[in-house]
Amino acid sequence: MKVIDTHCDALLKLQLAKRGTYYGKEALNYQDSKELDTSFQRLYKGEVMAQFFAIFIYPDVPSDEKWQHALEQIDLFYTEILARNPKMKHIKKWEDFDTLQEGEIGAVLTLEGADAFGNDLGKLRHLYRLGVLSHGLTWNNANLCGDGAGEPRGGGLTVLGKEAVKLNNEYRVFTDVSHLTVKGFWDVMELADYPIASHSNARAICDHPRNLYDDQVEAMFSNNGMIHVVFNPPFINKDSQKATIGDLIKHIDHLCSLGGVKQIGFGSDFDGIAYYIKQLEHSGKYQNLINELLKYYSEDEVRGFAYQNFLDHRPK
Repeated sequence: MKVIDTHCDALLKLQLAKRGTYYGKEALNYQDSKELDTSFQRLYKGEVMAQFFAIFIYPDVPSDEKWQHALEQIDLFYTEILARNPKMKHIKKWEDFDTLQEGEIGAVLTLEGADAFGNDLGKLRHLYRLGVLSHGLTWNNANLCGDGAGEPRGGGLTVLGKEAVKLNNEYRVFTDVSHLTVKGFWDVMELADYPIASHSNARAICDHPRNLYDDQVEAMFSNNGMIHVVFNPPFINKDSQKATIGDLIKHIDHLCSLGGVKQIGFGSDFDGIAYYIKQLEHSGKYQNLINELLKYYSEDEVRGFAYQNFLDHRPK
């Protein structure tokens, strides 16, 4: 069964390798590198029809270098992922999903954290032109747009952050709530036309700041938003580095109980996590998840989780 995955960090790994700071490696071959959870071969084996690639910059990168880091990752997206793998097709607008042919894999750019553009919304508009279709205002730290989930202050969006959400609306771009504070989440709910949690789970099942409380989940569903479950064991089982596919399904069950059977998807966080679900260690094993879900849900429901819910709720 085909799969759409709304979050991975392969671009950061490719960049670190190019800079010689990823385990001493000088380069990674996107097609088949065993260091990449979402290599082309693994996506193909796992029947992934579209993979979202995050532009992510570490908080300790000096502010005057962050834009350059973002451009480097975008360049790697174009040169290493698209140019060297003809079956990878760049999705620059939502309608492009409808033109994917059998055997092709859609590649989507996303932005995780506003650090790349600082306070320059002109740079954000430039990122849209380069193909960014989903924008999470923060990572775990605070930036000029608001506080992230790891910021003790727990503040919401700034004036700049609210302007960025309005710009996302104008360009038909998702506003991603996965790394926001609770207050920031509710600020987004007031403003965003296209909310998504690209990689978050249910806080009722695992009490972690990166997961969503039930009232947040219900607000997402009532605002036509999607929640894509994340495969990071510490977000699945509290204070644990281990998880099974069954443990992940508990989160899906809970989200369904809150009315989300048509608004759930997958956002693995592959290439950005250090621990893995057993039998779901990389994209090539996606069908293990599909087969397990089919034991508990109808084929139509599982197809929804895998890709159809996303296609039905993408910005129009």
